[in-house]
Amino acid sequence: MKSAELNDRQSATGSRYQLVPITPKLIAMDRASAAVPGIDPAIAAYRPEDYRIGPGDSLYITVWEHPELTSPAGSQQQTAANGRLVRTDGTLFYPYVGLLHASGLTVEELRVAITDRLTKYVEKPQVDISIVNYASQRVTLGGAFVKTDPQDITVTPLTLAQAVGVAGVNAQLADLSDVVLRRDNHEYHLNLDALSHSPQGAQDIYLKGGDSIYLPYNDRHEAYVLGEVLRPQAIAFKTSDLSLTQVLGRAGGLNQTSAKGKAVYVIRGVENMEKAPATIYQLDNTSPSAFAVGAQFAVKPGDVVYVGPADITRWNRFISQLLPLSGLISNAANAQYNLDRDRQL
Repeated sequence: MKSAELNDRQSATGSRYQLVPITPKLIAMDRASAAVPGIDPAIAAYRPEDYRIGPGDSLYITVWEHPELTSPAGSQQQTAANGRLVRTDGTLFYPYVGLLHASGLTVEELRVAITDRLTKYVEKPQVDISIVNYASQRVTLGGAFVKTDPQDITVTPLTLAQAVGVAGVNAQLADLSDVVLRRDNHEYHLNLDALSHSPQGAQDIYLKGGDSIYLPYNDRHEAYVLGEVLRPQAIAFKTSDLSLTQVLGRAGGLNQTSAKGKAVYVIRGVENMEKAPATIYQLDNTSPSAFAVGAQFAVKPGDVVYVGPADITRWNRFISQLLPLSGLISNAANAQYNLDRDRQL
């Protein structure tokens, strides 16, 4: 941002702030400098290999023309009743084959191993294997999902988009801008909202057994609407895309009897006003294009949107009111952070 567009000021309390007009030029500069969200190369590069059998999986093994081997519980029983369970130590028992270490093998590798051992007892055995129950590789989910049941990794690769779709997102509580994927003792933060608008999205992120997905709650990310609006309130972020016009609309719009002049301001950096200058963005709502410009100005978590009864001449009183508010917002954010952390544990 060019220095010519900044207007350094100081309130009666001694707090410094910069006054910046919200203009099409400012919005264009912000968009040009905004980074396009990407996926960590370690996540983007992962591609599932052939499914490998593990403890807890149940296999249905068919030996053609030998029903006594295929369905020892009887052909009228359900398939699951004739399934072969892979034990906790990774072994599998099969008639004439005995104990066979199945864990870590693909379906094709296990088929070949069983065929080789059966050859001593069955002439030219024709063996087929299918997995009737997957239980060895799972993805766990937590946070603001509708359903947090673990999801199985199967022979069909599972993507992040599919897992989120099956779990369902709680639209009222979820924050899609900071989904956490934990893998191999690492955390990867993903903005699913922004990725949905980029060429590389959640459908390109493949999951593997042991992954954990946490969808955070949005009560930590709020913008605060104060002053001459119909419904002053805190507005929670559900996505990363929330415009100034949307914020004002959710607050019921401007109070037409008391909101006057160039009175719409967005204060950014409220949490640290006692330590560093805040930036105050000013929207000239007397202009016919004001709300068209406002519709393109992105509000961020922690911003305070203030609609005042007059111009900047009354900022001294308002800044004095913001100082205790900044401490309140900071304390509330810290308290909510601790609550979210406890939920994860």
